[in-house]
Order: sequence, then C-alpha cells, then structure tokens
Amino acid sequence: MQPQGDIALIGLAVMGQNLILNMNDHGFTVVAFNRTVSKVDEFLAKEAKGTKVVGAHSIEEMCAKLKRPRRVMMLVKAGQAVDDFIALVAPHLEPGDIIIDGGNSLFGDSERRRKELEAKGLLFIGTGVSGGEEGARHGPSIMPGGSPAAWEHVKPIFQSVAAKVEDGTPCCDWVGEGGAGHYVKMVHNGIEYGDMQLIGEAYHLLKTGLGMSADEIQAVFAEWNKGVLDSYLIEITRDIMAFRDKDGKPMVDKILDAAGQKGTGKWTVIDSMEHGIPITLISEAVYSRCVSALKSERVEAAKVLKGPGDGKIKVADKKAFIDSIRDALYASKIVSYAQGYMLMTSAAKAYGWTLNYGGIALMWRGGCIIRSRFLGKIKEAYDNNPKLGNLLLDPYFVKEVGDAQAGWRQVIAAAVTAGIPVPAFSTALAFFDGYRTENLPANLLQAQRDFFGAHTYERVDEPRGKFFHTNWTGRGGDTSSSTYTV
Repeated sequence: MQPQGDIALIGLAVMGQNLILNMNDHGFTVVAFNRTVSKVDEFLAKEAKGTKVVGAHSIEEMCAKLKRPRRVMMLVKAGQAVDDFIALVAPHLEPGDIIIDGGNSLFGDSERRRKELEAKGLLFIGTGVSGGEEGARHGPSIMPGGSPAAWEHVKPIFQSVAAKVEDGTPCCDWVGEGGAGHYVKMVHNGIEYGDMQLIGEAYHLLKTGLGMSADEIQAVFAEWNKGVLDSYLIEITRDIMAFRDKDGKPMVDKILDAAGQKGTGKWTVIDSMEHGIPITLISEAVYSRCVSALKSERVEAAKVLKGPGDGKIKVADKKAFIDSIRDALYASKIVSYAQGYMLMTSAAKAYGWTLNYGGIALMWRGGCIIRSRFLGKIKEAYDNNPKLGNLLLDPYFVKEVGDAQAGWRQVIAAAVTAGIPVPAFSTALAFFDGYRTENLPANLLQAQRDFFGAHTYERVDEPRGKFFHTNWTGRGGDTSSSTYTV
C-alpha cells in the first residue's frame, strides 16, 4: 500500500486534535498518533469520524504511512517529552525527513535539536503555534524556524491552516534558522503577559478606584474594543464581564485572585537579562503574577499595612478619567511592544538571525492571543523603515504616545494617591521617561562603582570606549577592575 499521509501529528490533546481537523479541512491527509494508543481510536470514532484522518498504533506504523519527505509534527509538553519522542521517531526516518516541534519549547532546546538532527541527515522545525484551542481549529498564528531546507516542504500546509488577515495573507512565514521560531513565540508570550497585566490594572482602577459594577466595566471594554485597543484580549475581557454564574452574579467576582503561569514569560525575562535589554513591563507582569500568588500573605498583610484613605479615586469628570485609563493602557502597550522588539533585535544580532520585524507583526495580526488592530501599525512602521531602531521613534507612535501622555500620567498619579497598585502602567512610564532623557544619574552610579571597586568610567569629554579610574581617597592605587558592559 502506497503511503498516503501528508503529515503526522503526535499528541491528541485538544490542541492536537483541533490542528489535525484544521489540516483535514484544507485537504491534507493527517496520520494521528498518541502515546496512549487507545486515544487514537477514540479520536477516529468521535471527533475525526467521517474525515480523511488516518490512525497509527505505533511510531513505525505512523512513519510507514507518510509520503516522502516524511513530516512528523509533535504537540507534546515541552522539555524531556520532546526529546523522548524525537529519540523514538528518528530511527524510522531517512535523510531529508522532517521533525516538527509545535509545542512551547525553549528556543535553546530547538537550536540543539536542529544541530543534532541535521548531523543525522534529518531536518528540524521548531515552531510557535498561538491561538489556543480555537485558533488551532480555525486558524492559528504559526511561527516556524529551524532548518531552512525544511520550509518549502511544510509551507503549503502551515500557510493553508494558519489564520488570514483581511487581504488573505496567512499569519505564518519563515522566521529564521535554529531556535528563531520558538524565540519569537517566547517573546509573543511575554508580550501576552504584559497585555493581560495592563488590562488587569485598568480593570482594577475601574472596579476599585471608581467603584464600577461588572456591567459598567463591560460597557467600557466594549467601547474600547471599537477603537485603537481593538484586540482579542479586550474582546474576551468584555465577554468575561458579562458572564454570570448560576446565581446571576458576575463570574469574575467569584474567581480567586491568584494567577498561574507556565514559564514562557519567565523565559523571556531571563533571556532579556542575558542581552541587557530592559523589558521592564513584561518583567513586572511576571512578578505581578508572583505577588498575586502570595494570597494568604496578602490577606494577613491587608490587616496590618494600611494605605491612604479608602482606596477610592475622586474625580470631577468620571468619563474623562475613564478615557485617561484607556490612554494609559494604550501608551503602556506601545512601550511593551517596543521593548519586545528591542529584545528580538538584540537576539537576532547575537544569534545570527535575519528577522522580518514587519512580518512578525503580520504573523501576530491574526490567530494568536495578542492579535489586534494595533499590530497593523507596527507592520507599517517596519515596512516604512526596516532598520527602525525603536518602535517609539516611529512617527506614528511618537504622536500616539504624545497624545496619550497626559492621561497616562494623570492615571498613575491618581492610582498612587489612592494606593492602587499599577506596576505595569508605572514601569512603562518610567521606561519612557528614562528612554527620552538625555542625561540620567548613571554618572553618579559609575563614580560609586569606581570608588569602591575601581570599575572605571567613561568621560563626557573623551571618546566612547575609553575608560578611566580615579584614586578617590588618595589611598587607592591606579589599578582598575575589569569592566562589564551590557
């Protein structure tokens, strides 16, 4: 019997099942496999009934049913499970065949796997897949990287099943070599953390600061979703506010305020430290989840640590202040994406990738969790200037931040006065003010470092890269310490 499978997919959790059905809808024959093989039969008898999906009960059978070059995609838990499946699959493949990791793997692992598999004559793709269960079924954002020679063999499948923007362009294109695909997905997830934290802070201001009901807040998010904040996360926040429990009360009010996280935001922050890139907003978003997890401690601290007044924000014009909250959210969001792009730019230089920054914005424009109208403007910015140094310097975003700045500052000042935490709003503004400030107090910091550790400094009246040391006390020597520059 001639092989009939266009691609195999390992991992029949909901994401895997939905992506298989999506591929089937677009005319591709998928071979389905799962470690617990009974799940294959269940899938074929239920969700995949009446489709062209083919089942396999062993790795050997799965590979035998695939056309050359064989394409084997995994949607399994990141880490050891990926390596375990690669070890099981690789012996049944031949040179030129392709292994695809579609999970949330760390980009360094993808780089290692590419090298190991290419040494065996096999090709590897590490691809970010964003959009959740719904995206997998109806069109996700797909961010592939790895072995360039593999792209032409998976491109028709990936671009067919990916989400499409208004003109039909797929939210999927080649990102770059090695771990580039998973790196871009990692930054996407970090930005997702930031977006969610910003929305949460806006919600906190509306609920606690202004004392608004869930219905009133729902109306605000519905209105915001019609403007510059139009996005999937604003849209679902609107819908969450309208959702009622069985007793008719808002479901959101019954959910414990202790957030979970799976680690991709943390990875982004750790990698930013390696590159010396200040992704301060994503960092605050990660740490804010950590603070939220201290629920029992916060309950006790609330009995002892008192803030100003009753925590309410007094405003003369409520509607105008709500508009200012929108401006603070929008301006902070711009800063977050600017920082994310700073990190990708630094990583591309460090790892030798050629990233299409406008193309990345397009890949995020549909299908993924951070999809929004806003991303179209980022694509335009990089299309207009592919060498744009920082998103904040694009003329469109210069004007947008300028227009939002007064409201942004007013909201943070009001929150601080009322004792309402807005760490992401605040750090975004602090970064903006630091980035636009020609002279920061780091000159004093450098003097201190040289005083106690002979770490040297540069002078304003000498060329950059020339370092000096001062014997500050008269008792020190002229020998300087080694320098570390980020």
